[in-house]
Amino acid sequence: MDSGALATDWLPAYRAALRESFVPDVIWPGVGPADGGPVAGIDRRTDPEAWFHAVYSDTSLTTQWDDGCHTGPDRGNIPTCSNSQPAMVFSMLAALDLQPGAEVLEVGTGTGWNAALLSERVGSENVTTIEFDPENAASAHARLDAAGYHPVAVVGDGSQGWPARAPYDRVLITASLRQVPADIVRQTRPGGIIVSPYATEYGGEAVVRLTVEEDGSASGPFVCSSAFMRLRQQRAYRTHVKTYLGGKPWPADGSRTTTSLSPADVADWLPMFAIGLQTEGMFPYPETLGGGRYTLWLRDTQVTSWASIDFVPGAKEFEVHQSGPRELWSELTAARAWWDGQGRPDFERFGLTVDPDGTSWAWLDSAEHPVPAVG
Repeated sequence: MDSGALATDWLPAYRAALRESFVPDVIWPGVGPADGGPVAGIDRRTDPEAWFHAVYSDTSLTTQWDDGCHTGPDRGNIPTCSNSQPAMVFSMLAALDLQPGAEVLEVGTGTGWNAALLSERVGSENVTTIEFDPENAASAHARLDAAGYHPVAVVGDGSQGWPARAPYDRVLITASLRQVPADIVRQTRPGGIIVSPYATEYGGEAVVRLTVEEDGSASGPFVCSSAFMRLRQQRAYRTHVKTYLGGKPWPADGSRTTTSLSPADVADWLPMFAIGLQTEGMFPYPETLGGGRYTLWLRDTQVTSWASIDFVPGAKEFEVHQSGPRELWSELTAARAWWDGQGRPDFERFGLTVDPDGTSWAWLDSAEHPVPAVG
């Protein structure tokens, strides 16, 4: 693999657990939550050449839309299951540092490929995989059986782990979290490792590698950026901006200011992640206006405060409106300024600690340097 993510020790598993054995007939290559526009699926039965090309490309393959409610050949509204990008799969497997005989829990069976790779590495008898969606679970279990892998395959709420087989030496979570479940930390033995995508409320996401301590806490660094579908139990359901405006036309009661910080400078994955680690209960939404113009909306999850920032290409100053007890744009600019002041650290300089009660906090370079909270 050109990315180098497929290390030599995982080559036997990759060659034995063929990706094609864990991919359905209809797939949508490279379609993620942020992709727009009409995208037709590729059907193995009508275009096997394109299907095989996609399967053996280093790209993610969406395999389900809208929790299974969408069944047509075109894309649905929200991708809800995928066969992940191979480079990401093997980067996360490498972070697990799997040893022979390790007891492994996988949260999010998906199509079953990860469970097969884990089974190939440590033996099916040492792998427990749990999937919330019954349809995805049934398909994955059938594929695993057909390929000769027989892990303990469970249909259930992965955020609660699976205590019947605990404690685990390793836990692999294949959906992004906003909060690491305390149950999963408790089910991992001291010295055990948890690898999971972790997304902030504001945006941005990275894979975290946590080591569980004797006191029941877990701590560790982020190892790479990522973009996974959210764990279903932690999905966010947003209130329309009209509710924030109180039924009045924009800008309602918003106070007007200007800023020299461009909305474009806070739109990339890394600054979004850094801002999200410092803020709480704030999320963005870009409303496209045409001609390269857009409005960046900020809202709080308590439905008390909002801000809008108008982006105009080539402008040096940008119009801001804010309303509510929280000045969301002011919080964002303070968070961005802190990140700038630290030398714009990359994902790998950040880390996360989860206390035994499930409370978590981010840090920079070491746990002795917590990321400050703004707002």
